[in-house]
Amino acid sequence: MAQRGSGRGNDYQRQQQALRRAQEQRARQAERERKAAETASKRQERERKAAYQEQQAEQAQVRTIGVEHEVEQLGQLLRNALIGDPPTTFERRRRTHTPRKLDERPWSRPEPSPRWEEFAPPEPGGLAAVLGLGRKRYEAEVAEARARFGEAQDRHRRAEAKRLATLERKRAEHRQAEAQALDEVATFNRKLDEEREAYRAGEPAAVEAHLGAVLDASVYPVGFPHEHRIAFRPATGDVLVEIHLPPEAIVPTARGYRYVKNRDETIVLPRPEKERKEIYASVLAQVALRTVHEVLTSDPDRVVNGVILNGHVKTIDRATGQEVSPCLVTLSASREQFGKLRLSQVDPAQCLRGLNALVSPNPYDLEPIRPIVEFDLSKYRLMDSMDVVAGLDSRPVLVKLTPTEFEHAWNTQASKDEGVDAVAVSKDPVFNGECIIQAKRYSKLVGVESVQALAGVVEHKRAAKGVLITTSWFGRASHDFARQHGRLQLIEEPELKYLIKEHLGKDVIPGPVPPKRRPSR
Repeated sequence: MAQRGSGRGNDYQRQQQALRRAQEQRARQAERERKAAETASKRQERERKAAYQEQQAEQAQVRTIGVEHEVEQLGQLLRNALIGDPPTTFERRRRTHTPRKLDERPWSRPEPSPRWEEFAPPEPGGLAAVLGLGRKRYEAEVAEARARFGEAQDRHRRAEAKRLATLERKRAEHRQAEAQALDEVATFNRKLDEEREAYRAGEPAAVEAHLGAVLDASVYPVGFPHEHRIAFRPATGDVLVEIHLPPEAIVPTARGYRYVKNRDETIVLPRPEKERKEIYASVLAQVALRTVHEVLTSDPDRVVNGVILNGHVKTIDRATGQEVSPCLVTLSASREQFGKLRLSQVDPAQCLRGLNALVSPNPYDLEPIRPIVEFDLSKYRLMDSMDVVAGLDSRPVLVKLTPTEFEHAWNTQASKDEGVDAVAVSKDPVFNGECIIQAKRYSKLVGVESVQALAGVVEHKRAAKGVLITTSWFGRASHDFARQHGRLQLIEEPELKYLIKEHLGKDVIPGPVPPKRRPSR
């Protein structure tokens, strides 16, 4: 008996030991699994962090590449214009009409006609048919079915008539639309041909319209303005072009971007100020040269003999917060002079200096310069003016005004005025001073001696500027003298008409058309 008890005790102990071992084994397994999960979690966190950092670094690299691309575009502005054809030509402006085919499918398929079989009632069968039972009821059902069948046929006929009428109406509308489109194309091309002939004849409106279309079609990077004004002087063959230049903000302030891991931050690598200024000066030079190039290469009949360009930038004055439009580039180049340039090889800024262009010494700081030729007198306040034009009939002919009436339109003073017809005070803080204005109601060429006389008055009066206005035109010698003097502005009949329209709201006929200048070949 003692041995049996001892055996049962040993079995119990063995069971307990086996149970403890199993528990310890499960605990060790759970610990291993916990550590494995913790290790996997840490690995996943490291992988997630590494992936995040790699993504941030890639984004910084992408932004850097984007900035580099922007700067590369800014350096290719002139070169891009030298590749291929001009932005547009008369031939490329022509329109063509591609006939459109009418999609008749919605109205081309008739609805299926009603079939009697779909309406006919079943005939009596079996014994009822032999005995003639239900015959009357069947005949009544047939009569009702024929009535419904007839109504369905009427509806089908009406629907078919409507479908065919709609189809014919759509065809007629399509033919009318096609005829109208053809007529519009023909009308546009006919007017374009008339404009082409007027362009060959050197008519200012046609020349200005075509060159305006050329500059409108010129493709620049995003953020570049497309505003411009154009005036053509047929007497000299010069085109006056005023363009809006891009602001200094067009140059990226960042050279690149870099992701810093230990700070989890993307930092900006600033572009040095000296480099920004150099890039901006190059942009302005490229835009100026490119504009002159596009004007001259888009002139197939060589009507244009030279280009006078003013480049303004519309921005906010940092000192006053007011909107300003300082002139940063101005140049005058003849076709012959510009044609000798190899634009693909030039340094834009040095090329402008070679053309004797006037460039702002500090364009990035918007330091203005005086334009060679100004488009209007909006910076001048006329004093004690007599509104002659407002009292005249519609579209007065300026050359038919008396000299006193014409001069009063520009604030004539009393006689014995030493040739001074008006005195204006400049509101320009840079070019502040008196402006001497003379008005010449001529029907022929205004001689250079009139321009020289005005220069003498400007010097005698110590005025800041002299303006000579005429209903006719000036010769090249007059324009050359005015440019060399630096403080003279000549306004001839196309500009005069524009100024009266813009500032007085009057449509006038300035005067005679200057003789056609023989195009240079």
